[in-house]
Amino acid sequence: MVDFEKIIPREYTYPRAAAQLAEGEKEQCFAEAAALLKEHNAAVIAHYYCNADVQELAEKTGGFIGDSLEMAKWGRKSPFDTLIVCGVRFMGETAKILSPEKRILMPSLSAECSLDLGCPGEEFSRFCDENPDRTVVVYANTSAAVKARADWVVTSSIALELVEYLSSRGEKILWAPDRHLGAYIERMTGADMLRWQAHCVVHDEFKAQALEKLRAAYPDAAVLVHPESPAAVVAQADVVGSTSQLIRRASSLPQKTLIVATDSGIFYRLRQACPDKEMIIAPTGGEGATCKSCAHCPWMAMNGVKEIRAALTASDTASYEIQVPEDVRRGALVSLNRLLEFSDDLASGKIPRTRK
Repeated sequence: MVDFEKIIPREYTYPRAAAQLAEGEKEQCFAEAAALLKEHNAAVIAHYYCNADVQELAEKTGGFIGDSLEMAKWGRKSPFDTLIVCGVRFMGETAKILSPEKRILMPSLSAECSLDLGCPGEEFSRFCDENPDRTVVVYANTSAAVKARADWVVTSSIALELVEYLSSRGEKILWAPDRHLGAYIERMTGADMLRWQAHCVVHDEFKAQALEKLRAAYPDAAVLVHPESPAAVVAQADVVGSTSQLIRRASSLPQKTLIVATDSGIFYRLRQACPDKEMIIAPTGGEGATCKSCAHCPWMAMNGVKEIRAALTASDTASYEIQVPEDVRRGALVSLNRLLEFSDDLASGKIPRTRK
């Protein structure tokens, strides 16, 4: 049996963040980056959790801001030969899986994800072998090797619908890697789920007791929570959803104050969507808290405008370019394509949507 206590790190050595642009150098750095992007027929694809400078550069140079799967889908359809994926490593891999003909660069190949690190491919494969009667469903926050071992890849925006669909067909689920998202899906769908026990270092640190006190201080605020958060935090939410779902819902809420339990990088887009609303990050402090990430992924923080410029000017891009072995890429493409087809079938009504 897989021993989660031995496999999943409880402590991480966090990397150094990219240097933030000083106000006086921002215009020049943006102009230099824009010229390089044009020269290389390249686009910046940034995750919502990246620093604001990176998201702004993507926006101003014809790139894209979105969640992990949206990033890869946009990249596949785009006319650009080179994609600068600003996020964490699995996002670059996903882009390469869907766009093998394109050059995929990242500002740092050391930008990891605790969910990916907490689900090593060899141990995960053994876990699957020990439970051959279960359908293997993995979150997008996993390596290409783990995706290749899975039957399905899923994102948080469609996880409930997919697991509910599989459960309705009598399938038992082996879920990986996020323990909190898996538990949330199990509670909401009633599916028979065997869950891997990794966690996101950002969402795992949100504190329920401190959130209760914050809600008492702002009784008219709405609470928005990503389901990678602990159950006691999710239980206090007015809205639970993926990053893109939280952004969409925020603008339609009547409340003028929003308490947000997800990575603080989301505030760049949230403030655009709701310029008249006050945004408060949910507490990672309080009783029993350590605030190791302080609501911002330390690996996401490795992405910077200067690092993008460095990737495009390097004489040898090997230290910036994502590579996925072809056999792994083909295996992962199967599970990713199932997700994309399921999403299309939901949107078209071919598969009835039981959730709003």
